[in-house]
Amino acid sequence: MSNPIYLALDLPRLDSAVALAQKVRQHVGGLKLGLEFFCAHGHHGVHEIAKVGLPIFLDLKLHDIPNTVAAAMQSIHVLQPAIVTVHASGGRAMMEDAKAAAGESTRVVGVTVLTSLDDNDLARTGVGGSAHDQALRLADLAQEAGLDGIVCSGHEVGAVHKRWKNGYLIVPGLRPADHGSKEDQKRTVTPRAARDAGASVLVIGRPITRAEDPAAAARAIEGTL
Repeated sequence: MSNPIYLALDLPRLDSAVALAQKVRQHVGGLKLGLEFFCAHGHHGVHEIAKVGLPIFLDLKLHDIPNTVAAAMQSIHVLQPAIVTVHASGGRAMMEDAKAAAGESTRVVGVTVLTSLDDNDLARTGVGGSAHDQALRLADLAQEAGLDGIVCSGHEVGAVHKRWKNGYLIVPGLRPADHGSKEDQKRTVTPRAARDAGASVLVIGRPITRAEDPAAAARAIEGTL
């Protein structure tokens, strides 16, 4: 991939999302549409964003019984997404069925531990050990299930890359070195650090979408890679 940056484009207004995608299209490699966007704009919104001409990453984090997840995956074939996420914690059978139901050109990746969670948050849900350990366990499970890769924080991507050399590794929660606020993210690294550790895709949202000049912000981040 020439440009690993995928812009997280979760804006409430579709026209604003399209306009922003057009502004930055020369400086990003793809567009990530999450649950907020999909619930607001559905298939129509995805089709409109796809007209920008960049690969679409549908970050839906599907998590249900295997049959339901497979049916949901089949329902988005028409959108021809480049990437779709499922929760790796849904188990091996669910991930296997999700991959089997996906389109041939769609990468299915498993979300390990959300970057908004830390060790204490996991302990409160009954998960023992650290976020790092849990991410590695779920990465191994996703690999066994035949997924294309996983989503993890920049703190785990290096360790996952060592165990899964050809895995498609997606890192969200990235903040440029000069970006002061982490907002609701607890386990962040810089885009360059994640890329150097083995990340295939860098998901970046607010440092670009909330910048005074989004195109300049995207170009500056691209320049650090």
